[in-house]
Amino acid sequence: MTELLKDPVLLAVVMGATLPFLAMAVILIFTRHNPRLSSFISIGAVTVSVCAALYLLYKLHGAGRPVQYQTEWLSSDTLVVPFGYLLDPLSLLMLAIVACISFLVQVYSIGYMAGDTGYSRYYAFQSLFAWAMMNMVIAPGMLQLFIFWELVGLASYLLIGFYYDKESASQAGKKAFVMTRLGDLGFFLGLIVLTLGFGNLGILDLNEAARTHQISQLLMTVSALLIFGGVIGKSAQFPLLTWLPDAMEGPTPVSALLHSATMVAAGVYMFSRIFPLFAASPDAMAMALAIGTATMLLSSTMAMVTYDIKQVWAYSTISQLGFMVMALAAGGYFAGVFHLTTHAGFKALLFLCSGIFIHEYHSNDMRLIGKGGGRRLVIPMACMTVGALALSGLPPFSGFFSKEAILGVLAAHPNKLWLAAGLLGALMTAYYSFRLIFFILFPRGGIETPHGHSQGHEHEAHAGGHGGLIFWAMAVPVMILATLTLFLGFFQSSIEHFLTGNAGRLAAAAHGAAQEAGKAAHDGHGAGHYVLLVFAVCMALGGLGWAWVEFGRKKAAQVGFLGRFPRMWDLFAERWYLDRLYRQFLDRGIYAGITSLFTRNDRRVIDGGIDGLCFFTVTGGRLFSFLQSGMLQYNLLVMIGGVGVVVLLFLV
Repeated sequence: MTELLKDPVLLAVVMGATLPFLAMAVILIFTRHNPRLSSFISIGAVTVSVCAALYLLYKLHGAGRPVQYQTEWLSSDTLVVPFGYLLDPLSLLMLAIVACISFLVQVYSIGYMAGDTGYSRYYAFQSLFAWAMMNMVIAPGMLQLFIFWELVGLASYLLIGFYYDKESASQAGKKAFVMTRLGDLGFFLGLIVLTLGFGNLGILDLNEAARTHQISQLLMTVSALLIFGGVIGKSAQFPLLTWLPDAMEGPTPVSALLHSATMVAAGVYMFSRIFPLFAASPDAMAMALAIGTATMLLSSTMAMVTYDIKQVWAYSTISQLGFMVMALAAGGYFAGVFHLTTHAGFKALLFLCSGIFIHEYHSNDMRLIGKGGGRRLVIPMACMTVGALALSGLPPFSGFFSKEAILGVLAAHPNKLWLAAGLLGALMTAYYSFRLIFFILFPRGGIETPHGHSQGHEHEAHAGGHGGLIFWAMAVPVMILATLTLFLGFFQSSIEHFLTGNAGRLAAAAHGAAQEAGKAAHDGHGAGHYVLLVFAVCMALGGLGWAWVEFGRKKAAQVGFLGRFPRMWDLFAERWYLDRLYRQFLDRGIYAGITSLFTRNDRRVIDGGIDGLCFFTVTGGRLFSFLQSGMLQYNLLVMIGGVGVVVLLFLV
């Protein structure tokens, strides 16, 4: 305790990372029936976390080397498992992002969740989520990271299924939980392989060993491929990407929290955290690049056909996570982390703006919001347009800088197919983003079929009022995020120096390709990249103009070119039939195959064996019971018969 009070850095990290857990416990035990006090406790705790994170960022930004507070949780001659805190540029940046986004979302929720019957429970789950996520990003060892990784999954399950009495929300929570666990199984197996093969799960030790090739190539490749399963599950990469759009069943602030800097970004963060290990395995990097690209393209097509405002941004999140994985897999450590940073701001902005529209019009359908007069809500409309411009990668918004860094990395890759895919993704991103904007800004005609889940529990619960303090509680956070989105990109050089100036350079130097790509990203928009810069902006403007022609101009039919290709529309709307494929696999492969086989084995072999043994016992008992009737004459007769048989045997 004395050491804790003497060291302000340790005190800050302990308080910042612990208070949200205490807030959750206090709310669940003592203040469940006092909603207002519960929200104050939760917001007060996360406010301390924000202050602590910013203090640590300021105090340690020039530390020169990582600061660790750790103890050996488990140790033997061949195994070391640390437990404590790791404060390096990456963890400090993520800690600040998570704390700030959690704070803004909780303040916003004062308005959005007002009147909800589960108000206190909501803030308890928010505190649990913030605690788990912050402790995950400052974990010094992979096992500790995995433990809090799972707690983040638990908190996400509780928040996604917050309206547990609603069937679709309950199913969405279970789907998210099960699909992410599939990826986590690979993650856990990867840790076991590392434990057996290397014997040290400390992150800095692991990265140093990978950089200096102290780990065999086979072990690095196998462990990296298995651990990447966790990235696939948590960050909704192909083929485990369909749970994320369904996770929109939770309250909209939850969506903003999950999609901006926390749960779904955890996979990308973990990739960055042990980047040298991945970078040392060309096979793992190649697979990650292919999966990131497929994810980015597939989810972009899905976003082009949905009318649900939250699902558009959900598909967009999957697409941008694919972009980040592409950047990291191509060797662009800084580009991937920088896009994670900018994306946190403008994606939270987009979801929170959407929440204001949903709160006001009780609908998720962008056409209904447009017809209802969505453009009259000037603040969320303007802020959402800022977010869409950043998402599209147009200057001077933050997304422009981070996307250009990614495209610079892809341009340095020997295979230009990845660059072409990235440019195509930029075109589609601008198209679906402004398709949504134009539907709200310039509503036309009737609506064929209302979509979305506007009849949801959450909207009924908030029908009480939308003005005054409630509106501003929601509007102020989105204005702060819009301001960040406007100016964050101009701090690219500072963030890059912070990330790669010290420990981050270790990651960038881990691999030859990574070095080259890192240099390309560092050069940014140098002479060799101006053509790419202009071309990328033209692609984004092309997508915006395309959306304008089909949805924005005065005589636009607002149908879109995909409306003329029903089969393609259905393919995209049905998520490339991935859910149906999983359903078929479950029904025919699991239930009708493996489950049926085990059921028959249980009934015929196990139950049949036990039944047969019982039958033999009962029947044998009945037969042998004739040997003991209780009659002396009968017993003597049997004995004489037996003696006679023995005598006959000797005589013969």
